[in-house]
Amino acid sequence: MNFFRQFLLLAVFALLFAACGNDNQEQQHSSRDGHEQPVELILTEDGRPARSVLAEQQELHRDNGEEPQTLDPHLAEGLPSAHILRDLFEGLTAESPEGRIVPGAAIRWNISRDGKTYTFYLRRDALWSNGDPVTAKDFVYGLRRSANPDTASNYAQVLLPIANAAEVLAGDLPPSQLGVIAMDEYTLQISMRDPTPYFLALLSHSSTYPVHRTNVEEHGSTFSRPGNLVSNGAYVLKDWVIRSRIELVKNENYWDAQNVIVEKVYYYPFEDQSTALKQFRAGKLQWTSEVPNNQFKWLQQHYPDELMISPWLGSYYFGFNLQREPFIENPELRLALALALDRDLLTEKVTQFGELPSYTLVPPGIRGYVSPSQEWAEWTQAERNSEARRLYAAAGYSEENPLRLEIRYDTGGNNKKMALAASSLWKQVLGVQATLLSEEFKVFLQNREQKVLTQVFRAGWISDYADAYSFLNLFRTGHGRNDYGYSNNLYDSLLDEIAAERIPSRRRRLMFEAERMLLTETPFIPVYTYVTKRMVNPRLKGWQSNVMDHHYSKDMFFLKAASEQATVVADIEAATVEQTEEEVLTSDIVAETATPVIGSETLITEEGVTPDEPIQEREAVVPEQAPTAADGKEDKTLPQGLLE
Repeated sequence: MNFFRQFLLLAVFALLFAACGNDNQEQQHSSRDGHEQPVELILTEDGRPARSVLAEQQELHRDNGEEPQTLDPHLAEGLPSAHILRDLFEGLTAESPEGRIVPGAAIRWNISRDGKTYTFYLRRDALWSNGDPVTAKDFVYGLRRSANPDTASNYAQVLLPIANAAEVLAGDLPPSQLGVIAMDEYTLQISMRDPTPYFLALLSHSSTYPVHRTNVEEHGSTFSRPGNLVSNGAYVLKDWVIRSRIELVKNENYWDAQNVIVEKVYYYPFEDQSTALKQFRAGKLQWTSEVPNNQFKWLQQHYPDELMISPWLGSYYFGFNLQREPFIENPELRLALALALDRDLLTEKVTQFGELPSYTLVPPGIRGYVSPSQEWAEWTQAERNSEARRLYAAAGYSEENPLRLEIRYDTGGNNKKMALAASSLWKQVLGVQATLLSEEFKVFLQNREQKVLTQVFRAGWISDYADAYSFLNLFRTGHGRNDYGYSNNLYDSLLDEIAAERIPSRRRRLMFEAERMLLTETPFIPVYTYVTKRMVNPRLKGWQSNVMDHHYSKDMFFLKAASEQATVVADIEAATVEQTEEEVLTSDIVAETATPVIGSETLITEEGVTPDEPIQEREAVVPEQAPTAADGKEDKTLPQGLLE
């Protein structure tokens, strides 16, 4: 009896333990969810996928991480907006799946010998979604609108290489004086202030997109809403349900519409990565923005074909507000906090996806550029901690008089975990008493920009072009994303020299000096360089990993599931067997009666003919618990340079 009682108690305990298991345990018990594998890709002579291997339904459901701030291309900030805008609009240049700059709305261009005049020749078959032709005047209007101070674009600084852009942005010249002119209906000329090696890449950024003038003037600030927006990209905006989804449909007037295979694209603002992962496992998402870091090893084991990790040209860091105490004119205190962060621990235990500990602003991977090294980067963490304590005490803080500060971060991603880890390390090493404040992304950006409430805040930048200048320019006095309040005339002068320098080796040396100055003054704490990490359905093809992490939906397509092909083959084989039996039966009847069978026909199926495949219905992805409304990047973190 005692044995039976013990056995019963153990069984009950096991059931209770299983019922209380966490997400990871639940996933481990469920093992793989069995995403269907694709048929083999067959390409036609022009490199396009053969129709015979394409899935019947071409609808893409993408996790976008957060709600986009806006879909006005000249006001948008951060990755959540940038992903969608690349589908809705097309700049003069675009990007191939592997990240190369390719013709966009301009089919070709010429560059003058001095690098200061670009002439673009537009496609004559390019149309707006309402059927109007896309002309050079549309690009002139869009660039002038982007540079106009009345537009209040935080990313208009990307236009500074254009002649007179600085004066227009400052309000000293009217937008009509910006160095862009329409030479005729389909020829655009852009005059540059300085030679700019990355300019062609810059022209794929949303700040340079054209907008439809009549559309903007008719609807004003609401022109980018569903039902109003006229766009020139591969897709048009059909619906936007705040905090739920954004729906795009194929633009039949797009110049390359015949090669756009995905008919509909849905973007979902899943701030909770675990929720997005559940939707992916259930087959309701085919593309996630990120994945939960604490499930990395489990995903490696159970989803090796779906887990995609690749280098990303971006940096994650903490920023200081240099216009608010205790960080005004206090670089020693800022350095103490930088030294006390154990980056190896943070990347191994918190991020866990192969991120590289960072001690510089500019990440590795930019051809020909190497960041300056900091002496303390070579120290052991114990040595850094010792120096941090010395600087902390020199700044007037101690166990009896601890530094009290606030770490502000936006919801989504692993930002909360990183803020918690940083506060814990600062308390352990220095005795700092930190409080954490989480904000919705839009509010977070506003508070950073205003520099009134922030002290320490999560920050990051993912470059829109492979050049160190993209990162260095963030700290220019007056830059729209200089949320640190950093201002140094010598640093600004170096940036001006970089912009004007045509000799690559000299330009690299100037960028090296600028970054070294920035690292010495410590307006931010570098933490790690990014990698992209997401789940992708194995049947979704046409995309490739690239360091910019720019992926256009127009390049993607779904292959049939291998099980569909197997079903078709099985049906053909069954029909053949049935046909053979009937032929034998007919032959037997004829032989027995020795009389012609009038009107009988042998049942023959044409070789290669297969039954029509049924259209598969797919349930729309809806957040499990959609928060109540709020209008909705930064590094989503970021813009060209995406705000992260």
